[in-house]
Amino acid sequence: MTSPLIDPPIFDGHNDLILRLLRDTATAEGVASGLPDGHIDLPRAKAGGFAGGFFAIFVPSPSNKAERQDEMNKPEYDMPLPPMIPFEEGHDVTMRGVAALEALENAGAVTICRSVAELETAIHGPDMAAIMHIEGAEGIDPEFETLHALHARGLRSLGPVWSRPTIFGHGVPFRFPASPDTGPGLTEHGKRLIAECNTLGIMVDLSHLNEQGFDDVASLSNAPLVATHSNAWEVTPHSRNLTDRQLQVIAESDGMVGINFASAFLRPDGQMDSDFSLDLLLRHLDHLIKFLGEDRVGFGSDFDGALVPKDIGDCAGLPNLRAAMAGHGIGPELMEKLAYRNWLRVLRRTWGD
Repeated sequence: MTSPLIDPPIFDGHNDLILRLLRDTATAEGVASGLPDGHIDLPRAKAGGFAGGFFAIFVPSPSNKAERQDEMNKPEYDMPLPPMIPFEEGHDVTMRGVAALEALENAGAVTICRSVAELETAIHGPDMAAIMHIEGAEGIDPEFETLHALHARGLRSLGPVWSRPTIFGHGVPFRFPASPDTGPGLTEHGKRLIAECNTLGIMVDLSHLNEQGFDDVASLSNAPLVATHSNAWEVTPHSRNLTDRQLQVIAESDGMVGINFASAFLRPDGQMDSDFSLDLLLRHLDHLIKFLGEDRVGFGSDFDGALVPKDIGDCAGLPNLRAAMAGHGIGPELMEKLAYRNWLRVLRRTWGD
C-alpha cells in the first residue's frame, strides 16, 4: 500500500533540471541513479512521490547568481532585464536542451509524453513523466521551421519569453514591490506565434510575460490560459506574480495556475530567503482557489531553478507539502486534483486528447 505521505503523485508545472545538464553539473545517468545535490533525480522523485512535470529548455543569460540573491534580499529591488539573446545562440542551446531531455529518456530517468494518455500512464509509471517545454523562445525562428521540427520531436508547451525580450514579446523584470504592468506586450511575430501554437496544440505558458503580453495572449488564444509557475500578487506584490484581474481572466478561459515554490514569489516581503513556514505557500493556494476554483490550481515548483522553502528542500521533501495541505483541511479528492488531475484536465483541453 502506498504511503499517504507520497500519495497522490505530484506532477509539476516547471523545473530547470535541463539547465543543470547543459552546465555539466549533472549527467543523465546521474539523474537516473542519484545526484549529490540539486533538487531532482529519480531516487528522490520516488521517495517524494514526484511524478515528473514540464522540463524547461531555457537559454541562460550571463549572470552572477550570488549578486542576484543579495539584491533580492533588499527590502526593495529592481533588477535590469538582460539583453536579447541572438537567434543563433538561442537555437544552439535549445537544440542541446532537447538532446539533453532525450538523453534523460534514454537513461531511464524520464518518459517524454506527447499526449494526455501517455502522460496519465507515465505519472503512475517507474520513471518521471516529462513534457518538453521551452521557456523563452530565443531558439524559434519567425518562420516557425524550428517550432514544427521540435513539435515533431515532442514539444508540447512553450513560453514566448523569460525575463528578457525576445522577437516575440517582453518579460517582467525581477522587481519588488511592483506591478506586472512593465511595458509593451507581444510583437507581431509573437501574435503569429500564439496562433501557430494553437494550431499545433502547443500549450502557451503565461509565466514571465508582462501584463500587456498576458492580455495579448488572452485576446488571441483559443486555448485555456495557463501560467505554469506563478503566484498571487495580492499575497506577494512581485512583478512575477498574477493580479486578481489576471486570475479572473484565467478562470474565465477555464485555464490553470501552478504555484511557484521560489521563496521570493511566496514571501510577502519578496525576499530570497527559504526560512519560512509552508503556511505562506498555503496562503497563495487559498487565494488562487478563491479566484480559480478547485479545478484550476496545481504546482509549478521551479525546482533546480529557484531557492525553495526549507521545509520542502527538494523533490524528496514533497511529503512535507502533502502533510501541510492535509493539516490545512485539504481532503483526498482535492489533494488529487491539485497534485496532478488538474494538469491532466487542462492539457486534455489544450492538446485535444
